This record gives sequence, structure tokens and C-alpha cells, in this order.
Amino acid sequence: MARTATVTRTTKETDITITFNLDGTGKASVDTGIGFFDHMLEGFSKHGFFDLDCKIKGDLAVDGHHTVEDAGIVLGQAIAQAVQDKKGMNRFGYFILPMDDALALCAIDLCGRPYCNFECEFTAQRVGYLDTELVKEFFYAVSYSAGMNLHIKMLAGSNNHHMIEAIFKSFAKALDQATGMDPRIDGVLSTKGSL
Repeated sequence: MARTATVTRTTKETDITITFNLDGTGKASVDTGIGFFDHMLEGFSKHGFFDLDCKIKGDLAVDGHHTVEDAGIVLGQAIAQAVQDKKGMNRFGYFILPMDDALALCAIDLCGRPYCNFECEFTAQRVGYLDTELVKEFFYAVSYSAGMNLHIKMLAGSNNHHMIEAIFKSFAKALDQATGMDPRIDGVLSTKGSL
């Protein structure tokens, strides 16, 4: 079965539709209204080999918070739907990704229990038109909507653009690994027999 999902969420603040394919080739069509955020989601798609179609109309006249946080909610829901029953799936994934001065660690457990630990201090308020404090909000929303245990830690870095990009790419690689299939796994990868 195709591991895909389409999720739509409409509120007074945002109108979002995301179509997500876990087993894609890295094709992306992204329009969030925030150029740097588009760039990060395109990189996530490319480096995770996920197909991603993401269309967002948000209240950017207020600020970018609702757009970015709600994108995380919807992407998390799409991930949760796409993994289906998780049978045969690796469940765990991790990656340490370098990008020039930046070195980002991301570790994931698709266990159904949401938790987000985000350890990164930015030194700039914005990169392009993306408020750097919204990076944490995005991943928090993804983790809780997906039922994902997510740890992100910046091991080194001084350039905020590089740091954020390394985070998104390490997340992509870790998620690709966690959602990979292994024929040795009978059912779900848990001693309890369920996730």
C-alpha cells in the first residue's frame, strides 16, 4: 500500500493542505508565504526522499507564528497517517548532519508517544522572513501531531542559516531511516507487540 496522506486544516488564521508521500523521490511543491521556510521544507523533502506538496495561506500580516506552527501540526498529522500501522517499520532513526560550521543531531522514535527536546540557541531573531524562535515551535508541533519522540540538538554552529538548514536536513534523514522498512521485523518493533 502507498504510504501517503493528504491533510487539510482550515482555521481563522491559516488554510493548509499538505500531501505527503513517505516513499517518494524528493519532489517538492511548497508555498507557505515565507521564503526561507519554503527553502527548509524543500530541503526536508529532497534529503528525506519524501514527496511533499504544501500550500499555506496564513495571516502573515500578523506574523509568521500561526503559519509555521500550523504547518507543523498538519505535517505531523500527515506523517502519522502515512506510517499507517507501522508494521515492518524501523521505528527509530537518527542522523548527525554537518553544514559548514553547523553540526546538528536529530533522533526519532515513532512510538506514538509525543515528546520534543530541542536544544539550540540562535543568535539572530530572523533568517530571511522566518523568525528563528519558530523553528522550535514547528518541530514541537510536528512531534505532538505525529506521536513522535523527537530530540534535536545543535552540537556546533555560529551561522543561523546553516544551523536551521542542518536541523531540517538531519530531521529528514532521521525520519527517512525511522520510516524505512525491514523484512526482519515481524509486526511492529516492540516487545509489547503494539505501538
